[in-house]
Amino acid sequence: MPLTVTDYSWKQTEAAVYINIHLKGVRFDRVDILSTDEYFKVHFPPYLFEAFLFQPVDDVRGTAKFENGVALFKFPKRSSQMWESLMITTYDKEKQREVRESALVKYREKLSSQSTSKTSKERAERKYALETMMKLEQEGRDAIQKVKETEREKTTVELEAWRRGRLGKGAAEEEEVQSQRDDLSNSGRSAAGRVERRHAGNSDAEKLPAQRHFGNIQVKFTPRVFPTPLRESRAVEEEEWSRKQAEARRAGSTDADELEEHDADWLKDKGDKCFVAGDFLGAANAYDLAIGLNGRIPALYSNRAACHLKRRNLHKAVQDASQALDLLTPPVAANAAARTRAHVRRGSAFCELQLYAEGLQDYQAALEIDPHNEVLQADAQRIRDRIPAAQLS
Repeated sequence: MPLTVTDYSWKQTEAAVYINIHLKGVRFDRVDILSTDEYFKVHFPPYLFEAFLFQPVDDVRGTAKFENGVALFKFPKRSSQMWESLMITTYDKEKQREVRESALVKYREKLSSQSTSKTSKERAERKYALETMMKLEQEGRDAIQKVKETEREKTTVELEAWRRGRLGKGAAEEEEVQSQRDDLSNSGRSAAGRVERRHAGNSDAEKLPAQRHFGNIQVKFTPRVFPTPLRESRAVEEEEWSRKQAEARRAGSTDADELEEHDADWLKDKGDKCFVAGDFLGAANAYDLAIGLNGRIPALYSNRAACHLKRRNLHKAVQDASQALDLLTPPVAANAAARTRAHVRRGSAFCELQLYAEGLQDYQAALEIDPHNEVLQADAQRIRDRIPAAQLS
């Protein structure tokens, strides 16, 4: 049974009442307080202080403060008047029980209301945070879309200017060729007229020399010799790779005297410089334009995969690296370094997607090409450590 506390003091003004209770060495975190407008209880085991207040108070605006082993309570009065005492003088047990039960019901309702209010507030805060996040994400997407539209418009303008320049130059060249043909035709007719007049005026004139016969000059090229022993020779694959490279270069080649901004090699060099400078978006755009002009160059896809890796576009990085590996066939010594880079970039993208088994396959393929690369060996071992033993077996 709790011990009733009698060691307390109180004072009042017309606006508020103040109660001081000595806690008798009890820590503040063990104090349980219950207050309503008519009832006030402080329980700190084994002690109990309760007061059936003389007049109603505003318990919602009441305050509590603990210092130097004393609990200090302040309650604003509902009516501005002086009290005769702190508590009512009745000792009716039944009346006190009703007041306690009523206070307990009010206290539970107060806690329930506070809990509901707190839940509603937290829900509103979460809703506001979610809406704010969605708004920021939408603004980010709009900004990215705006940049894309700007780059697309810029590229369209550049391509249109380039096309007009080529068409204008082609028309000028055609006009010049036609003019030269007309000049040759006129000069030929003039020469023929002079010859006819010469023959008409002088029958004994010297005859023109007969037309010389055309001939063909046979040119023999030195055959390409591969130093690899015959039993290990990959001459067929080497020739196939050389043929594919030549076709790719012819597909995007321009005249030597008109190397312009939209040449695939020029765009690749531009993209490489942007990548070195840290402008990964600009590098990717340059590679996009180059692929649009000549989509048979593996380095364009491999380098764009590196840009996607830097910009966390991991699925696009996997696609570009796979496209580069498809073009790097047949596998020969001339494209070994390019195949190694493509395997490493695709393997890195797989690992970033937490597909460690697929990433390890690409790193092992790279090690088959360059088995003495210590960096690749260390990276492959780190990937193995992330894969469960059951999957490795």
